Amino acid sequence: MAQGKTVPFAHRISRLAAGIGLSLSLVVGSLLTPATAQAEGKIRIAEQFGIVYLLLNVVRDQQLIEKHGKAEGVDIKVDWLQLSGGAAINDALLAGSIDIAGAGIGPLLTIWDRTQGRQNVKGVASLGNFPYYLLSSNPNVKTIADISEKDRIALPAVGVSVQSRFLQYAVAKQWGDKEFDRLDKYTVALPHPDATAALLSGGTELNGHFSNPPFQDQALANPNVHVVLDTYELLGPNSPTVLYSTEKFREENPKTYKAFVEALAEAAQFAQNDKAAAADTYIRVTGAKISKEELLKIIDNPRFEFSVTPTNTYKLAEFLNRVGAIKNKPASWQDYFFADPAIGAGS
Repeated sequence: MAQGKTVPFAHRISRLAAGIGLSLSLVVGSLLTPATAQAEGKIRIAEQFGIVYLLLNVVRDQQLIEKHGKAEGVDIKVDWLQLSGGAAINDALLAGSIDIAGAGIGPLLTIWDRTQGRQNVKGVASLGNFPYYLLSSNPNVKTIADISEKDRIALPAVGVSVQSRFLQYAVAKQWGDKEFDRLDKYTVALPHPDATAALLSGGTELNGHFSNPPFQDQALANPNVHVVLDTYELLGPNSPTVLYSTEKFREENPKTYKAFVEALAEAAQFAQNDKAAAADTYIRVTGAKISKEELLKIIDNPRFEFSVTPTNTYKLAEFLNRVGAIKNKPASWQDYFFADPAIGAGS
């Protein structure tokens, strides 16, 4: 990394992103203030960035939680929040500042492991199956074996995000389980919009990004950016991003919880069956600077599946236990997801 610079790295990236119209949308401060338990009829949902959260965009746009709440005889007030990184999401959930957390399967497994016998956090549903790409603008980095001290890789949260866990999984396959965190020292925490801006500008130390759609697709439009690692090639089709909550919220708010899961299932059917309308929803709700045509090319990918059923998550869970990242070994995916017929038979 370049020496002698006085402006912190994350600050330089944030200024760069702002210069091209992207923002560092971190609203962590107010969320970490402990809050009292919510009464039935209110739900606070935290999401992050990207198409992987499209089901929540549909739920919000069509007011599906409110709709299903009325069917249960409850008027539900929904608060929507946006954070970046599994660590911030998990902190907010444990502080009682949110009720539903949206993050990667990695952060879910971390918080599931650490809250057993206390908050008993478990998964609520998947948000779909999507390949995530590790990208680089360094022409010398063809595989992860080529990554060196000359490289800096952005991801949402160091050591805990699903991108970080995917990288560790790949490293363990390359060099063995004892070396699983070998490349962590080359990673930096940065939200996807800002990381994309930095990668494309080429004006900072950052030359890699473990991304997600649509940011990875936008970056790949630049001929100087290429794929180093594809998570489908690493693990097979899988659900990288999920929703999770505490046992307390689920048990004390059964009607609200049921309305949320049913709303999510309806949104999944809508997004899977009408990609054009789903694209309109994403642009309308997020304000993303992307054309409908470009977005449709991305989400019409046959590798994408909008579904609430967790798919192929257990390999990562087993790995994290094997290397000591989580202490408790789940017997199956059902150990870290709440039992609910609406999410189907997962894996």
